Amino acid sequence: MTKKKKVFLIIFVLIAIIGVVAYVFGKKYYNYIFESNVTIETEIAYIYIPNGCDYDDLLQILESSGYIDDIESFKQVAEWKKYSEKVLAGRYEIKNGMTNNELINLLRSGKQTPVKLSFISVRSLPILAGKVAPYIEADSAQIADVLTNPETASKYGFNEKTFMAMFIPNTYEFYWNTSAEKFVERMADEFKRFWNEDRLQKASSLNMSQSEVSTLASIVEKETQMNDEKQRIAGVYINRLKKGMLLQADPTVVFAVGDFTIKRVLTRHLQYDSPYNTYLYAGLPPGPICIPSTSSIDAVLNYEEHSYYYFCAKDDFSGYHVFAKSLSQHNANARKYHNALRSAGIR
Repeated sequence: MTKKKKVFLIIFVLIAIIGVVAYVFGKKYYNYIFESNVTIETEIAYIYIPNGCDYDDLLQILESSGYIDDIESFKQVAEWKKYSEKVLAGRYEIKNGMTNNELINLLRSGKQTPVKLSFISVRSLPILAGKVAPYIEADSAQIADVLTNPETASKYGFNEKTFMAMFIPNTYEFYWNTSAEKFVERMADEFKRFWNEDRLQKASSLNMSQSEVSTLASIVEKETQMNDEKQRIAGVYINRLKKGMLLQADPTVVFAVGDFTIKRVLTRHLQYDSPYNTYLYAGLPPGPICIPSTSSIDAVLNYEEHSYYYFCAKDDFSGYHVFAKSLSQHNANARKYHNALRSAGIR
């Protein structure tokens, strides 16, 4: 073999070796970027990245999740893509079979999957905090601290007693990394959106503030679960208010006593001294006794005009009520109901 051929052979071998090495390393890096590196048992799962989380914290979250097959390959691709320089908090939906490239692009994009948060007829703000906490980053204690802080209520034009009126029940979309303060801020915006010009005008015609409408609506809410009779019940209470009669609403007594397990309001309960006890104090109580549904608020604003001043539960236990214009008629209706309770063995 000539010297020239030997040189060509050496060059060819070197090129072949370089090619093989390049192929091996190229395939490895290609796999790092484009091969599946996420395994989950369900169709989708979520990665939760808290506010203030840095890159090292993120790596711990990913490792502990058990979703990442090869954390070292993830680190390598994250380094190439400079992801470690900016970690964005949030709740991110991941799917089985995602590549490192797809996962990193998602996490650094900040494109969270929002949560759907619903609440209705909540008894108190601390209870609301407990209902909201599973859906956002802030825990129930943090949310309760903000909700029960007089300064928070004052900031939005309410006091401690009326603040529940600001929370309008609905299904809302939130980002998981919402703080307690941002939750309240959003609720203030929703309150303004709900109280449009039409509702404000109707409240004004009743000579009621928004909080007073919500207070009466909260009583209606606890009196019936039947939406089709809410306007009639609202009309009863408005008739009593106009005539200067005590509202004598049992749900306000339950709220005053603070025992929500009470099934039947007894004489001893009626004597409980509290501004919320509408058997003792005239007019509306100081604030809502629950967060009323929008149907109850609209029932007050669109109350049924009639001559009823009394109502009691129907003796067929249907959940509906029978209405009366006079106390004697009401007492007769109440006797029928109490007789039905005794016949059913309910004391």
